[in-house]
Amino acid sequence: MLLTRNSVELLAPAGTWDALVAAVESGADAVYLGGKHFNMRMHHGDTNFDNAMLKKAIDFSHERNVKLYITLNNLISEEELPALREYLKYLQEIRPDAILVQDFAVLELVRELGIDIDLHTSVMMNTHNEAAIKKLKEYGITRIVVGREMTLSELSLFKERTGIEVEYFMHGDMCMSESGQCIHSGVLFGQSGNRGRCLKPCRWAYELIDENTGEILDADSQGAYKLALKDMCMYRNIPELIQAGVHSFKIEGRMRPADFIRRIVRTYRKAIDAYISDPVGYQVDEDGWRDLFENRARDFTTTFALGPTSARDIGFDGKREPRFFSEAVKEAGFRDEILKSERPIEKKNTEHRRLSVRVGDMASAHAAIEGGADAVYIGGEAFRPKRPWRLSDIETIIGAAQSNGTKIFVNTPRTTMRRECGELEQFFTALRHIGPAGILVSNLGSLRLAQTLTELPVQADVSFNLFNHYAARFLKKNGLIMGTASFELSFEQLRALVEASELPIEVVVHGSYESMILDHNLPEMSLGSYDPLKNPEFLDRRYALRDRAGEVHSIRIDQFGRNHLYFAKDLCLYPYLEKFNGIASYRIEAQDYEPELVRLTTRTYREALDALANGQKAFDKAALAELAVKSPREFGIGIYRFRESKDSI
Repeated sequence: MLLTRNSVELLAPAGTWDALVAAVESGADAVYLGGKHFNMRMHHGDTNFDNAMLKKAIDFSHERNVKLYITLNNLISEEELPALREYLKYLQEIRPDAILVQDFAVLELVRELGIDIDLHTSVMMNTHNEAAIKKLKEYGITRIVVGREMTLSELSLFKERTGIEVEYFMHGDMCMSESGQCIHSGVLFGQSGNRGRCLKPCRWAYELIDENTGEILDADSQGAYKLALKDMCMYRNIPELIQAGVHSFKIEGRMRPADFIRRIVRTYRKAIDAYISDPVGYQVDEDGWRDLFENRARDFTTTFALGPTSARDIGFDGKREPRFFSEAVKEAGFRDEILKSERPIEKKNTEHRRLSVRVGDMASAHAAIEGGADAVYIGGEAFRPKRPWRLSDIETIIGAAQSNGTKIFVNTPRTTMRRECGELEQFFTALRHIGPAGILVSNLGSLRLAQTLTELPVQADVSFNLFNHYAARFLKKNGLIMGTASFELSFEQLRALVEASELPIEVVVHGSYESMILDHNLPEMSLGSYDPLKNPEFLDRRYALRDRAGEVHSIRIDQFGRNHLYFAKDLCLYPYLEKFNGIASYRIEAQDYEPELVRLTTRTYREALDALANGQKAFDKAALAELAVKSPREFGIGIYRFRESKDSI
């Protein structure tokens, strides 16, 4: 690869006019910034650019041969769609060089409005496999910001196979969770990280405990801030980044002041130019490194870029945290004044209300069938010590379900990188002969593979972050038969989605659910005693994090080594089912339940839904009390305690 000045783009952030000027004057090839709405930095009213300033910023940048990208990279709720439409029309007038997007609604509206601006996927779209890229290219995507969990070796192969232009976060603040897959702030505070309002529960203090006994396991650990990832810094690895095929080197920091931007951009500009002009003679400029290091906020890490993460990537003592956005609080129980006051969804119900149950093992699948489930979701992640579903298991449960008229849908992992996609190709080929009722997919890549390799019906799981009917339309146009509503939608926003959507919408009404998905081994990071060649059973123990409000967050470790962090309370909408009209499917998340509880929960909801269908009262106080006694966690209503997931207009 012959390098030129155009081989690499240095991309700088700007939250203010002074920061924009600093970035341009210091040598940025491109700048990204946001308007006053629809972006991932919505906490500060004195930052971001109003419409007039956006035009001025574009003109200023273009006059100096610098590109300007506008971030439109948060999830959009129904009430925001009219404003989004007008904003896109305005962007078409002022002509930024690209728009960064997360929500599928933007892809739909761009086509509808004839917008011809380049589109880049935000890191929040969690693009991490080749099949997803092929789908996104159909919608005019010219660049992707790859997930932070991708190593440079994986990225290099990814770039080679797809030909897509790659943007990579190489300096600044990092999310601990997989991008777009953290809903902790959104559910707990009504301020979603997917909507630019994250209150950073990953920066709280936690204890690692044995979930079954409550024993504190990490009393002698390095510190309590177990999810506090250090800041990314790839300054010492610029050659590796360039040779991996990264085109755009992205600096995080739209809330940073101008002097910070000036220093960072100047330092990276000098280093990148030095490598391009003489790769063989290049060595790290230690003066530049010292300037970065001495002016850092948090300590530095390279996270996944060069391999798996470890304890050295975490700021356990919390001493260098520049700001704590929130403190741990008790999760809401049945604090339901707002939900009780909401009018029901106004959409016609089907004669028979579909009940689906997601389970973790064969015995639980039988229990769900016996309890009256219309559909049972099996497969996908298996949480240790449970084992993954084998093809023979799937055949067995399909046969058992037929006599009850229950349909078996096969789930897929939420994250499908190169390994998982390779396995899915063989798996989907086998499913053609086994014949389940359908497939549940979690991203555009697994969707494309399922449709290419099978003719089975396909549903979209919660990880698609379905927030509005335009995104639902996108899914329907791409062949999906059902979508699952986001856990971060308030009831008012859910009602608007269901009433407007042409795609049938499934809603999770009960069960345990993940607040974050992490590619980090949390127990190993805190305890340091895991060696897969010596003690693989280490990961079979039931671990949990306890925050300073006393809430216990279960950790579940899947067969790929990913950690799933759960909310402290299980969702329970049983008392409010009469409000949920027009729902295509009522779903129970029972993957973390034992078979007897699966049977009881399924039967309780089956009886309630049948009662509603017959015009009878659905709520049974005694039945709810029995569920509560046998549940592994207390009940709560999650996001439904809020009038809305706070929007950006």
